[in-house]
Amino acid sequence: MRKIANAFAIWVLPRREPLTLAVALLLAVALGIFMALRAASVPAQAAAAVPAPSAAVLALGASSGHESTGATATFAGGCFWGVQAVFQHTQGVLSAVSGYAGGEAETATYKQVNGGRSGHAETVQIRFDPEKISYGDLLQLFFAVAHDPTQRNRQGPDTGHEYRSVVFYENEAQRQIAAAYIRQIDAAQVFRQPIATELARLNTFYPAEPIHQNYAHRNPEAPYIIQFDAPKLLQFKAVFPKWFRAEPMLVPL
Repeated sequence: MRKIANAFAIWVLPRREPLTLAVALLLAVALGIFMALRAASVPAQAAAAVPAPSAAVLALGASSGHESTGATATFAGGCFWGVQAVFQHTQGVLSAVSGYAGGEAETATYKQVNGGRSGHAETVQIRFDPEKISYGDLLQLFFAVAHDPTQRNRQGPDTGHEYRSVVFYENEAQRQIAAAYIRQIDAAQVFRQPIATELARLNTFYPAEPIHQNYAHRNPEAPYIIQFDAPKLLQFKAVFPKWFRAEPMLVPL
């Protein structure tokens, strides 16, 4: 399905076409009501309760035959604007790029992915420094802050297969750690519903168009960003201050 709220933000902000005050107010009110009715986020108490991966979970990576998980993580958690913003504000992250994964090269465009039939999910690929932050730490932030992992094929107002929750693993260490960590979170009963996150091998990651890079940073006044993504950063800073960095690591454009 079309990403209604995102499409509104893309149309209004980059083009900046003149709107009458009455029309602008009407659109703002309508969008506010729509978002309020459809909003969904991880409550602060749930985010704080998401446990760090246990030593037993992390040990699975070593037992998989791989010396490490590598230095790249690839996650899908709904609209990539907010997911990218979270990891751009994470200590130890060197880059966080919005893109597409799960489909083929010829359908890796926003228009086709947003149509819901490409097989892709809106995804963020994170390159990190393992000396400063671990793959397990990034998983914790993904499940606790970046999105609501209990929602299947949607996030908040955005519905469709392209908004599914996925951990795209690059090696067996990542797969085993992610699978065991999901079991750990479910066992802790942090959320009212079980984790809906899928595990899928990463074939190819396709960076998204420039307009979708650094979107939350460039458009802090967009209604969608104010409603759904700015609160994630506030919660991130409050719940995980040791991982939060004030200045984001932006994608060069």
